[in-house]
Amino acid sequence: MARLATLFVAVFAGSLALAGHALAGAGDDDREVAKVVSFGGQCVGCELSGRKLVNAQFNGANFSKASLVGADLRGAAFNHSVFNGANFARADLRGAEVMGTQFADTNFTEARLDGMAAQAANFQRANMTRARFSGADMSGANFMAARLAGARFDNAAMPGAVLIKVDASGVDFRGAEMQGANMTAGRFDNADFRHADLSGATLSLGGFANADFRDTELSGANLRGADLSKARGLTSDQLESACTDASTRLPKGVSPGRACRRVMMIHGAPPAPPAPPKPPRAPAAPRYIATQRD
Repeated sequence: MARLATLFVAVFAGSLALAGHALAGAGDDDREVAKVVSFGGQCVGCELSGRKLVNAQFNGANFSKASLVGADLRGAAFNHSVFNGANFARADLRGAEVMGTQFADTNFTEARLDGMAAQAANFQRANMTRARFSGADMSGANFMAARLAGARFDNAAMPGAVLIKVDASGVDFRGAEMQGANMTAGRFDNADFRHADLSGATLSLGGFANADFRDTELSGANLRGADLSKARGLTSDQLESACTDASTRLPKGVSPGRACRRVMMIHGAPPAPPAPPKPPRAPAAPRYIATQRD
């Protein structure tokens, strides 16, 4: 906490008194960072676990490897910031907004991210085990090689999302919009895709043992090399306009779809991952700015 107090001391004379007031109870194990609204600069490895940061704004901030375990970040905004390797385990980020921010190798185990808006955000190799993204907008988000086992993406918007080589065992994708998603070589055993829209998605080389495909939209989906032999609820009608080939493994009694063409017809190609923002240049002294509102 002493480190935080040093970093939070205001740059401007007018905000000095406010910052001191906000952190006055820090020494008494006050778990709230009161009235702090906007964060910028660098706070690599900072300890913010358990803090109440509702509606906080992180603008051009570098919080790599910071610890925010169990933090209350409902409605927070993450703009062009870096949180690579940070720990958000059991944090509450419901309704948060993300723009141009990096969360590579970040821990979101059992975090609440329902209703989050994180279009094209970078979650590569993140640990999202049992995290909740119900109703979130993750359009074009990059989850490459992420661990999603037991997570919930029900009714989430995920068109063009990158799910290459993910472990999505037991994930709830019910009602999710996943048009054009790239799910190549992912593990989706026991996943629930009921009523999900996978039109134009790429499921090539993926494993889907015991995955539930009842009422799933698969028109234009690329199923080359996918192992669907133990999938549940899959019908020949669903595959009528899907792309299959000799390497596609289907359940007994289910007829393959049309032969794959060289050019796939998909609803939208997965976007390239956003370029990592440059770490913000640290001010001379101090290296951290906090602005507050009454």
